[in-house]
Amino acid sequence: MSLEAILGKTLVKNDETKVQVSSLAEGSSDKVVGLYFSAHWCPPCRAFTPDLVKWYNNFKAKSSNGANLELVFVSADRDEDSFLDYFKTMPWLAVEYDNDDKAPSDVQKEFKVSGIPCLIFVDAKTGEVNTRDGRTVVTSDAEGAKFPWK
Repeated sequence: MSLEAILGKTLVKNDETKVQVSSLAEGSSDKVVGLYFSAHWCPPCRAFTPDLVKWYNNFKAKSSNGANLELVFVSADRDEDSFLDYFKTMPWLAVEYDNDDKAPSDVQKEFKVSGIPCLIFVDAKTGEVNTRDGRTVVTSDAEGAKFPWK
């Protein structure tokens, strides 16, 4: 299943700029998208997010594969204000909270996510799962030596 079929046609940046999901697969054949299932109200999520931000910024700056990785926040927040408040702490993209095309809850169901925080890395071209254990990747592969984590 394509990433667009999973996430919808567009994602959003913190500055409210829209990004075409199809653009995530452009270029290199080994592009990876991390789907970060999380919520503002969840204490373990709030504890993990700063570590993920640090890892992401480091990976993007220092890894030879930095250009081949993007993260997408998939919110489990109960209201849009909580989503927006939490999302502003993240330097990556998000499935819009009020997206008519594909709701965050639809993406959560697609990947059968039952607990958060959850980080799943998928192939950007095919949408196939590389690993469902992205949190271990973040804690054990800071330099991206095992990228694309299949």
